[in-house]
Amino acid sequence: MPEKFYAQPMLKEGSLNGKVILITGGGTGLGKAMGKYFAQLGADLIIASRKQDVLVKTAKEIEEESGRTILPVQCDVTNYEQVENLLKTAIEKFGKVDSLVNNAAGNFISPTERLSNRAFDIIVNIVLKGTYNCTLAFGKYWIEKKQPASVLNIVTTYAWTGSAYVVPSAVAKAGVLALTRSLAVEWAKYNLRFNAIAPGLFPTKGAWERLLPGNIADKFNPVKKIPVGRVGEHQELANLAAYLVSDFSSFVNGEVITIDGGEWLKGAGQFNMLDEVPQAMWDEIEKAVRNVKGS
Repeated sequence: MPEKFYAQPMLKEGSLNGKVILITGGGTGLGKAMGKYFAQLGADLIIASRKQDVLVKTAKEIEEESGRTILPVQCDVTNYEQVENLLKTAIEKFGKVDSLVNNAAGNFISPTERLSNRAFDIIVNIVLKGTYNCTLAFGKYWIEKKQPASVLNIVTTYAWTGSAYVVPSAVAKAGVLALTRSLAVEWAKYNLRFNAIAPGLFPTKGAWERLLPGNIADKFNPVKKIPVGRVGEHQELANLAAYLVSDFSSFVNGEVITIDGGEWLKGAGQFNMLDEVPQAMWDEIEKAVRNVKGS
């Protein structure tokens, strides 16, 4: 087995042939990683974000690697008119869109009492409003045209647990998860599927610097919280995303799939901190427990 076998492409060649996939936040990070793999599997792409220069560079890179057509479209997903223009541009270019990947996001750490209402709005607008803007615009189009399609939303594990110090993101991601599950039922009759991925730590330069600035990563090493002892590889997430937008997953609907090495479960278990107990101390603990049992 080659080193880092888990970081290798998973699906067979041509698995996304004929597909047209739109990725918001597609110019960098995980959006770019997913796009590169989708194109490698035969899909044409529309990648959208607010930074046109970044999109153009990424589109050129993926086109040269894959030979597929990559359309960069500048779009602020918080603006519904711009989202409608994104849809129009995509249809004019490709004649259809088969899958929407709602990946655009924003986040930073802060005590909640330090946040202004505007700071709160910025995160909620990008994550939640941006997702429902795209979902509504594309969903209405698909329903009108009676076209089967799928939506993949990128959420996070604290969408269901909540998390201190990233409250706007937790609120927004929880809303996206509710949207995913709700429409999976309501719009299934239109042949529309909705699923979500909840990634753990997949380091990207921009997000990593906002969430763990300065030397905070050294003081609070997040890898220590992950049972498998490592962060995720971008290809691992791209493999999962490709499966969920492919026809192989046509019976998967309304699911959120966690890919975090067991991180959130380790934090959730009441006694998981006992992982830190050295082996020698367990002998003493066992004796103490036996004494209690015998009393």
